[in-house]
Amino acid sequence: MADYIPKPEHKFTFGLWTVGNTGRDPFGGPVRAKKSPVELVHLLAEVGAWGVNFHDNDLAPIDATPAERARIVRDFKAALDETGLVVPMATTNLFSDPVFKDGAFTANDARVRAYALQKTMQAIDLGVELGAKVYVFWGGREGTETDASKDPVTSIKRSREALNFLCEYVRDKQYELQFALEAKPNEPRGNLYNATTGHMLAFIASLDHPEMVGVNPEVAHEHMAGLNFVHAVAQALEAGKLFHIDLNDQAFGRYDQDFRFGAVDLKSAFWLVKLLEDHHYEGSRHFDAHAYRTEDYEGVKDFARGCMRTYLILKEKAARWKADGEIQALLAEINAEDGSMAPYSGEYSSEKASALASETFNRQALAGRGLQYERLDQLTNEVLLGVR
Repeated sequence: MADYIPKPEHKFTFGLWTVGNTGRDPFGGPVRAKKSPVELVHLLAEVGAWGVNFHDNDLAPIDATPAERARIVRDFKAALDETGLVVPMATTNLFSDPVFKDGAFTANDARVRAYALQKTMQAIDLGVELGAKVYVFWGGREGTETDASKDPVTSIKRSREALNFLCEYVRDKQYELQFALEAKPNEPRGNLYNATTGHMLAFIASLDHPEMVGVNPEVAHEHMAGLNFVHAVAQALEAGKLFHIDLNDQAFGRYDQDFRFGAVDLKSAFWLVKLLEDHHYEGSRHFDAHAYRTEDYEGVKDFARGCMRTYLILKEKAARWKADGEIQALLAEINAEDGSMAPYSGEYSSEKASALASETFNRQALAGRGLQYERLDQLTNEVLLGVR
């Protein structure tokens, strides 16, 4: 039995905003005292995390003076040096301050759009200074409550203009930095632009430097849209665009819950872990979640340890599933080929098309074949339940 202890090679990360969440929600104030970035770095080191990520204002308040900001960054660097934690990813808060009430890159006011670019450039500089190689964009206010307020085509163009500008900024600065775009269907706006990972992948293809830009899909956000998160991640992987990933959990049809990884849908979490491991995803496993409002900071540590432990348990379960003789024999039977269709595989040719057009298929026999997916799914359940 594995010990399920996180190690640096697992690349488990948390944001300052995750373990630093004070439990405040729309109906109640904080239940935990606010901790400094330095305290949170030490907390993450205690639970065994590899890295820490941050929004610019998680680290330095938006109204910090240059001297205050310099002191905060200096202290944060010292904490990183003391603990050995790294900063793989950074991002900009373009949603909390009232100036962004109508969005940042898509705001109707050109001064707000320019300020959002300025703020992001400064935050990119800070992220690179601290070692970040991935920069995430979540457009938390990029949307509408009424479509009377904005033309969506104009908003898409404004988003593209902003990303193109920032790509050129990174190129001009010669930073080794990739962008990862994070989709969400709604909340805090009534409707957000580029609502799903699929939307983001299509949008990336329209940019001037699509090679610099990938996606940062989040479990909760796809589940809020009622979608299969594993399929969204698979599409990103197949496109070579999975630059980062946010792991948490979420009941379908609810508000953005950001539960501990595996807290709601263990089976979906299992398929996700299996997908990432089977396809050798090399990026961070970032937990964008927070502890229940019921917890003190010991409970926050339990939450963080639980995220990592669940991932490692499911990783072991995935290996067990792949090693199970009955499951693998069943998969071999389900996917067996007799070679008769080989002439039609691969690239198109007129000869193949002509031959396929004259092929005879026994439709009734094909339809009558039982595929044994019930059995396969039950065997999967038994692996997860620990009886295989």
